[in-house]
Amino acid sequence: MAALAPPVAAIRVAVRRALTGLPSPGPVLVACSGGADSLALAAATVFVAPRLGRDTVLVSVDHGLQGGSAERAEAVAGWAREAGFTAASVARVEVAGRPGGPEAAAREARYEALVEAARQHGAVAVLTGHTRDDQAETVLLALARGAGPRGLAGMPARRELGGVPLLRPLLEIGRDETRAACAVLGLSPWQDPHNTDPSYARSRVRADLLPALVRALGPGVVDNLARTARLVAADNAALDELAGTALAAARHPDGGLSAPALLALTPAVRGRVLHAWARELGAQPGALSHRHVGALDALVTAWHGQGPADLPGGVRILRRADRLQPVAVG
Repeated sequence: MAALAPPVAAIRVAVRRALTGLPSPGPVLVACSGGADSLALAAATVFVAPRLGRDTVLVSVDHGLQGGSAERAEAVAGWAREAGFTAASVARVEVAGRPGGPEAAAREARYEALVEAARQHGAVAVLTGHTRDDQAETVLLALARGAGPRGLAGMPARRELGGVPLLRPLLEIGRDETRAACAVLGLSPWQDPHNTDPSYARSRVRADLLPALVRALGPGVVDNLARTARLVAADNAALDELAGTALAAARHPDGGLSAPALLALTPAVRGRVLHAWARELGAQPGALSHRHVGALDALVTAWHGQGPADLPGGVRILRRADRLQPVAVG
C-alpha cells in the first residue's frame, strides 16, 4: 500500500481532531467554495466523518457577485454528491443592501445561509476551511486597524454561530498544504478572482504585505503571526473570566453598576466589564467600539458631572451618584 501523502494525512488528522471534540451525534456540514482550502477540507471530512459514525453535508454558497458563480456552486455540489457526501446543495444569498463593506456583507450573508442550512439538516457543526495563512492575514489586518486583544486573537478554532458550533480545523495547516493535498487527490480548485483583487484589503495583505514580510523576516513569520493569535486568545479567555466575576460583583439591584467597584478594577478588566455590560443592555456588537467603551470608562475614572454616554443600538448610560445606570432614550 502506498504511503499517504503528508499534506493529505495532516488535513485528515486536523479534521479528525476537530470532530472528535463534538459531544453529540449528528451530521457535520462543510462550507465549500471550491477553492483549494475548502476543497481539501471537504475531501478530508467526507473521508474522516463516516469513520466516526457521522453523515456529511456540503453547502456551496453562491453570493451572486461574479459571472458564472451559480454554475460554479452547482459544480461543487455535484462533485460532493459523487464524492460520497450524504447531501449537497447550493445556498444563494443576497449581498447588496447590507451594512458594511462588501467583504463584511458577503461574510454576514454567507454565515446566515450556513446556519440556516445546518438547522435544516440537523448538523451539529459547520466546518470552514480557514488556514494558518488566513489567520496570519487576520492578525496583520487587526494590527493595521488598531484593534485590541480581541482583534489580535484572530479567528478562534471554535465559536458559536447562531447556536451552531463553527469549527475551523485547518488553522494549523498552511495554504500550501491544502493546494498540495488537492493536487495529490486529483482535485482542481477554483481560483477566486476576489483573492487577487487589490480593491480588497485582505487581497493586498495576501499579495503584497505578507510576502514582503516573509522576504524580510523569513518564512517563519506566518507561523509566528498565527502563534501570536493563539497566545493572545488564551490571555483573552483568562481576562474574560476575571471580567465575568467582576461584572457580577459590581451589579446593583436597580440594574446599574457600582462606580467604586469598577474603579477598583485594573483597566484591562474594567474595559471588558463595561463592554460586556453594554452588549448585555443591547448595544450592537458590530458597532460597539473602543470609543464607546472609553466614554463609559470616563464615567468611572474621570467623573466630573458630564452627561450620558450614548451607545449604538439606542442604549444610554448615565452616572447617578455612585452608580452607572441605563436610562430611557427619548
